[in-house]
Amino acid sequence: MISDRTRSLPRFLSRPLHGVAVALAVATVMSAPDAALAAGPSAATTTAPARPPVPEGAYDVASPEAYRAMAARMGTEAGIDYRYGPDATAYGTPRATNTYPGPRPSKSLLTLSGQRAEKQRDGIVGGRGCARDGWCGEYQIGDRLLGLPGDYSSSIVNVAYLPDAKPAPNFPEARYWGVASLQTINVGHNTIAWKPEPSWTTFISPQMNNADNDENTVRIAGARGGSPIGTADLDGRPVAAARGYGRGGWVNNVLTVFANGWITSSGSNTSHNFVKLKLPDGKTPTAIAITNSGEFALVTVWDTAALKGQIAVVALADGCQGCETLPEARWNANWGSHRQAYAGLPGLGNYLGAKLVGFVDLPDTLKAPTEISATTGKTNGDYQRIQNFFEDHLQSDHNRRRYFDGDWSQAIARSGLAVVVSKSERRAAVVDLRPLFQYYRKQYFDQGAWEWGTMISGRGPGPRQWPFTFEVAPAQTPVVVKVIDLPERPTAVKLTREPPYRAFIATQEGQLRVFDLGTRYLDQKGEARGRPEDIAPMFSVDVGRNPTSIAYVKEKAILNPTGTSALFGRRRPEDFLWVLSRGERKATMLQFDARFESAKVYKTLQDSRLVDPIAIEDVDNHGTESYILTVADYQGRTIHNYPYGPIVMWTHDPKTAPCPKPKGCSLRDNLPFEYAGGHVLPGKPFQMGGANIN
Repeated sequence: MISDRTRSLPRFLSRPLHGVAVALAVATVMSAPDAALAAGPSAATTTAPARPPVPEGAYDVASPEAYRAMAARMGTEAGIDYRYGPDATAYGTPRATNTYPGPRPSKSLLTLSGQRAEKQRDGIVGGRGCARDGWCGEYQIGDRLLGLPGDYSSSIVNVAYLPDAKPAPNFPEARYWGVASLQTINVGHNTIAWKPEPSWTTFISPQMNNADNDENTVRIAGARGGSPIGTADLDGRPVAAARGYGRGGWVNNVLTVFANGWITSSGSNTSHNFVKLKLPDGKTPTAIAITNSGEFALVTVWDTAALKGQIAVVALADGCQGCETLPEARWNANWGSHRQAYAGLPGLGNYLGAKLVGFVDLPDTLKAPTEISATTGKTNGDYQRIQNFFEDHLQSDHNRRRYFDGDWSQAIARSGLAVVVSKSERRAAVVDLRPLFQYYRKQYFDQGAWEWGTMISGRGPGPRQWPFTFEVAPAQTPVVVKVIDLPERPTAVKLTREPPYRAFIATQEGQLRVFDLGTRYLDQKGEARGRPEDIAPMFSVDVGRNPTSIAYVKEKAILNPTGTSALFGRRRPEDFLWVLSRGERKATMLQFDARFESAKVYKTLQDSRLVDPIAIEDVDNHGTESYILTVADYQGRTIHNYPYGPIVMWTHDPKTAPCPKPKGCSLRDNLPFEYAGGHVLPGKPFQMGGANIN
């Protein structure tokens, strides 16, 4: 149960401190090859031999034969070429001439192993659950290691990558599965670790380090035992991965969709429930998005039989850690999850249930969707009105009425929008999700006690079991409200999570096109009725050729008494956006005015280490204010971290903290970026999602 004192904390500190899982190691692991990553290529400008660009004909999927052939390539290098277009080499773009300083030397945390029982500088014996001569992680900042963890926190990124066909000779498992899990930052014991590395909390051995083969994925695949929900015939060909954004500090777990239609969950040491779902045969997935607080997953598919594009709508349910097979009467409060599995309601994102409730047909002019983004338009503050669903539960008639039209009603979404783009057809479709959210709102909160109890007791996989499918209850089906023709091929899409409501569509020639979504479709009272003319182009920004990834700037631990950010001043992180240009090997941070009616370049990352950057993700905070961008390098086969602002340990003792409040630590040489290090993968990464998990 979360105390009133915890409720009053800033929202990125509103969860209790997580415990850490015990994970034993049996041998010493060597550090990542930082020397090679640090040196990078020569700082001199070099132009690699130009690769042939993706021919225009490759995007032609008009004929049934071409359509089915391209669908069969999803989850392969040819599929990546189609979806993500030319890299910098194809454009003849030279490598960057500058090399940012770093990485800083790594120091081992092995003395914290509980098996070593060594006293630290504070006289406290470390208690990490790692073997005496195993892997306890490393750190790069700090020189006074303490036994007490302090305000411990860490962030994990789950990565989708195209794996090598054959594992390394010393790798004991038969294959890589294409999902990796890495720690991107760890703050504890008076130290900071900011180089991507295997998390000590889930480390097994040097060969099975839970970095290259995500533990959930391997267990669901049946390569290791331990899946409480059985196994799935995963093909090792991930197509897309996503997490929800919009409930600060939560919606942690990532869902990965594979080419053969399986959807599985990945998580971290304290949030890793298992879930799996299979799309029907003949539905080839191409992209996935999760709504703000983990209510629904939206998966774009190509129907290779009917030759049409669709959105698969999956109702998600979360629950307490490790409760997948437990009777609900034995569920515990955990971090504040629901007392029962309530598919389609906001939660904390530790999914243990998923049900395909139906498909939304896309227009005949958009049969080849390639990317999707969604929003409920609800602010993080509204969602955080309820921080403990276990305490503020739905099993009370009185509470359900409060959720429907009382003082808790703003914690539940009433509306939503999704935008789907098609690269081949140079087109976008806007989908109104309000029918879906309004239907679920009514079903959960506006029924009598008997009706509600009957519905809940009747949950199950059948079409007439809750949640009901679109065929049984067609009124809930989302509706396509507008189709937008684009002058160039779209490569990425993102929607704002809260007002002002905008859609950002990146196009291959190098523009980020900003569209107004109006206010009526996402009216938080659910009363105004949107019109197609509400959705209109506003302006565009040059972001570099072939922009393949757009990333939110995540909430920061701004605990300065003045309320100002160490980097942004009085501007909110939500006023900024990252856009990655694959064609120019650069990431651009844009700053928008308060009304999102204009934008300017705030800073640009280009570094000689980047071979083929294809995706980016901003790293979450807890009690330490930090600014770190994670970059997935496709041809470079590496996950890189680039700090881009100060790091301030607000919740640590300033007398001992290496980056004490209020000023913290600046980047080396006061440059706009520093290189924190990288982790080399046995394959090519292309999508990722990260979360703070403590």
